[in-house]
Amino acid sequence: MFKKILIANRGEIACRVAATARRMGIQTVAVYSDADAGAKHVQACDEAVHVGGSAPKDSYLRWERILEAAKATGAEAVHPGYGFLSENEDFAKACAAAGLMFIGPPASAILAMGLKAESKRLMEQAGVPLVPGYHGANQDPALLQAEADRIGYPALIKASAGGGGKGMRVVEKSEDFAAALASCKREAINSFGSDAVLIEKYVQRPRHIEIQVFGDTHGNCVYLFERDCSVQRRHQKVLEEAPAPGMTETLRAQMGAAAVAAAKAVNYVGAGTVEFIVEQTAYDQPESMRFFFMEMNTRLQVEHPVTEAITGLDLVEWQLRVASGEPLPLRQDQLRIQGHAIEARICAENPDNNFLPATGTLQVYRKPQATSFERGTIRVDDGVREGDTISPFYDSMVAKLIVHGDTREQALARLDTALAQIHIVGLNTNVQFLRHVVRSEAFATAQLDTALIQREAPVLFKQETVGLTAAVAAVVAHSLLADKALQGQDPFSRRDGWQSHGLSQRRFEFVWQDQPRSARLSYLHDGALSLALEGEEPVSSLLSFAPAGQGLWVQWGGARCFSQIDWQGETAHIFMPQGATRITVLDPLAHAGEAAQEGGRLTAPMPGKVVSFAVKAGDKVKAGQALAVMEAMKMEHTISAPKDGTVAELLYAPGDQVADGAELLKLG
Repeated sequence: MFKKILIANRGEIACRVAATARRMGIQTVAVYSDADAGAKHVQACDEAVHVGGSAPKDSYLRWERILEAAKATGAEAVHPGYGFLSENEDFAKACAAAGLMFIGPPASAILAMGLKAESKRLMEQAGVPLVPGYHGANQDPALLQAEADRIGYPALIKASAGGGGKGMRVVEKSEDFAAALASCKREAINSFGSDAVLIEKYVQRPRHIEIQVFGDTHGNCVYLFERDCSVQRRHQKVLEEAPAPGMTETLRAQMGAAAVAAAKAVNYVGAGTVEFIVEQTAYDQPESMRFFFMEMNTRLQVEHPVTEAITGLDLVEWQLRVASGEPLPLRQDQLRIQGHAIEARICAENPDNNFLPATGTLQVYRKPQATSFERGTIRVDDGVREGDTISPFYDSMVAKLIVHGDTREQALARLDTALAQIHIVGLNTNVQFLRHVVRSEAFATAQLDTALIQREAPVLFKQETVGLTAAVAAVVAHSLLADKALQGQDPFSRRDGWQSHGLSQRRFEFVWQDQPRSARLSYLHDGALSLALEGEEPVSSLLSFAPAGQGLWVQWGGARCFSQIDWQGETAHIFMPQGATRITVLDPLAHAGEAAQEGGRLTAPMPGKVVSFAVKAGDKVKAGQALAVMEAMKMEHTISAPKDGTVAELLYAPGDQVADGAELLKLG
């Protein structure tokens, strides 16, 4: 077994690998960029080496610097994690040439499976079912369009060297193909260095089911069952679970055998995932499901913890043992499924704004208590701490929340409870959106396909589960508790409503869901408090509250709820068991005379690079028309006109880096 390894990655996967290595008595070396100098993964390892600038191309993708770090620190092997260099056959070869063990498959397997078109031809020879499509080398746009027309629409354009949903577009009709192809190729060459694509028939009502495989250097290969990754946005996974709901033993055995055949076809060693697209005629007819090979990921997957949860195994430990020359710890007939596990990806993004990635500081980051590798528990994998910054240089994922239960229903309930315990302030996240998905009837009843989010949009987006009355009651109660803390310190700061005669009242003004609202608090002579929202039914409710741990029990009328509030300036972030919301408390004097005069400003939604402008100065545009394309967090974002108008001036050029909020062009 190795004595020291270098982890050629960052964030949660670097922390994850370091944890297993420490348990096994293996020392670890971290690498870090300028942006990650104080990152959690740096402190999680025994040593750390700086490898370059903040952008991945200046640090985590510079494999010559990483190899120098490995040799300088005496590491014997390199674990690539996932992303970055994990599927780079040149890096795997360079590790071998430097006398370092690459903890992954041989370079030949990475090469064979790295290009989707080549891998599909290989799988066809191995007898693995394929989706109808074009996987040829000829990349002439006219030929690609003709192939898409032949296959039929909707068609899928996919970067041949792609992954993670990047360089992928669904085209609904022939006239949209050319624009989608151009966008796909731009994204592909920026992300993978190659703009080659393949064309496939877009399977209707598809499920994304993948098989975890493991091979060793002694010719053994097993499959560790399946994961369902059908819940996706922008072709990127949101929720993953194991085993796949509705999976029959017959279909599991067929898919497992096909996955092992795929792995053996390339003499696979280590952890890998064979991904299948599964067609279903109806959600409640698993016997009708047909599977087709999609691709093989020659690395550990983000969602590997759900497989660990249902098998009780540590897949990183398996990776280390296999890479050191040991045989697989178990045979196929010794592997068992125990219970059900679900993983939720906590991302810095705004689901209600087309999942736009967010950047910022984790001013508050609270998470549920977690215990890894135990049945029936909650696990959190992350690479950040409270106070850390989510930057535009890397992926927007903050953490992974993994739960396990004896049944899917139990795991769902545990997941919702755990999500409610995640409190993040400082940037937008998808936590509440995930709760909407988990609570939706479609997900709860396993009506799964990759279009679930679009299909269930009315119950997933722009949903408020905390009512205005409850939110206002919580904010007022917390404000009154803060007022009480001043009593006895400064009599002139007391705001307890005392006066010699008459009824004392206080007015609170808020902004909630972009709308100004107000409430009136009355101090009654018997010491009771009455809270009434203006504009609502004129029924006053008695308000009472009591401290409880880090929050308050708040009661108004007949309702009672626990609440926690974290302040960000004037904005109260309210967390309750049923959900979360935010209210901005207004000070009329502080805001007197202010007016919003944004006019025709069109600004960058986040830091990034200007890819292109679709207009020039003097052009007349219509509301909703695409004006510019930005690239940030490895994704393209289109900036559209908010209204009809005329382009007055372009303020940047393609290729320019811009800050969050920078005005890109003027619209008259």
